[in-house]
Amino acid sequence: MFYLVNPNSSPIVVFNTVVGVLLTVFFLYQGYYTWVGYRRGEVVLPDAQRLHRYAFFVAAHNEEEVIGSLVRSMLSQGYPRELFDVFVVADACTDATAERAREAGAIVYERYDLARKGKSWVMDYGFRKILADYPGVYEGFLVFDADNVLSPGYLAEMNKAFDMGYLVVTSYRNSKNFDSSWISMSMTLNFLREARYINNARMHLGTSCTVSGTGWLVSTKIIAAMDGWNFHHLSEDHQFSAFCCANGIRIGYAPAEFFDEQPVDFRSSWIQRLRWAKGFYQVFFSYFKDLMRGIRNGWWAAYDEFVTLGPASILMVIQVFVNGTYLALAALSHGFLATAAEVNACAGSLLNALISMYLLFLGMGALTLWSERDHIPCKDMRKLVKAAVSFPAFMITYIPVNVVALFKHVSWVPTRHTFAMGFEDVERGSASGVSAAPSGGAD
Repeated sequence: MFYLVNPNSSPIVVFNTVVGVLLTVFFLYQGYYTWVGYRRGEVVLPDAQRLHRYAFFVAAHNEEEVIGSLVRSMLSQGYPRELFDVFVVADACTDATAERAREAGAIVYERYDLARKGKSWVMDYGFRKILADYPGVYEGFLVFDADNVLSPGYLAEMNKAFDMGYLVVTSYRNSKNFDSSWISMSMTLNFLREARYINNARMHLGTSCTVSGTGWLVSTKIIAAMDGWNFHHLSEDHQFSAFCCANGIRIGYAPAEFFDEQPVDFRSSWIQRLRWAKGFYQVFFSYFKDLMRGIRNGWWAAYDEFVTLGPASILMVIQVFVNGTYLALAALSHGFLATAAEVNACAGSLLNALISMYLLFLGMGALTLWSERDHIPCKDMRKLVKAAVSFPAFMITYIPVNVVALFKHVSWVPTRHTFAMGFEDVERGSASGVSAAPSGGAD
């Protein structure tokens, strides 16, 4: 976002201009990613020379309504059945999650540790149990959330990237409930954009990708070397990605499609993104030195992860507080500290920034809708237009999310999922459940 500044502009307008220029400089390379992702299309991986053996891993808390659909989609993979197993850790469940998972064909562990709550602790427990109970059996773990559903060719596609030598592989994240609301449409668009125009482009260019939440593969070698899972920030996925950058582990990408359930109301989305934002701050400050060392050593992945974690949110938080303070003092001083013209110029520069952001995300959302149209079951043009128009507004709400996350105490709380859908249901765009407002944070 660039700004034209009059040489006689007030200091606050100059400040806003500098922030805009810095953001443009930091993120300009993602424009190249977008061009690569569009021009070169979806990456095509070479056929695997060997079929590896895997363990699907699911952490589940009170997920009786959806866990069966996920397990069945895993067991329906077009991949030799003797080369994979499905494990579910039913964590402090008070419903029939464990029973539904066993009925669907999963190997189930039940965990009751109320002191250490959260997906990361369940992963640590589950990985340790599997390594102890099945030593040397599995070459990699595929990590999913209980509300996910996999396409039939998912594992075969992931195996291609793993067979290329990648120790960590992420995949194509789609949505089970794209058109439930403008919130679910916006969140889906963001994940589709991330898959096609960020990770897919990174794979084309031979740089490292980023693990995001769910739907990824990690080599057993890494888990065994750590003796479990040692990442417990609120965004343990990006903590792990930063760890990989710091230790020279390149993360690959496979166009293997799976489906996730998105929040349908703003409050649920706010709680979810608040946890992500708080986790980003934790990771950014924890791995700042490691990422700086990587940047000095010329590791592009370190710069990429650094930009993903920090500059935008931090610069925007600073901008909000500087402008808020300026406008408040100007109002209290009744024109003594700032004239009406200077206040209007400040407001104008902020409006210019918001308009620039809106137009940028409008273009990105429209491009994603166009290029990923075959992955979106909704064909209602009115809903698609609504998705394109509302997506920028949704992305702009990350500004207050980042401001609040910097100061608010945020902890992990479970989410209720109710879209009990199989892969065929997802393709048809129909659900056998009605989405309920989640009770808290994200998966």
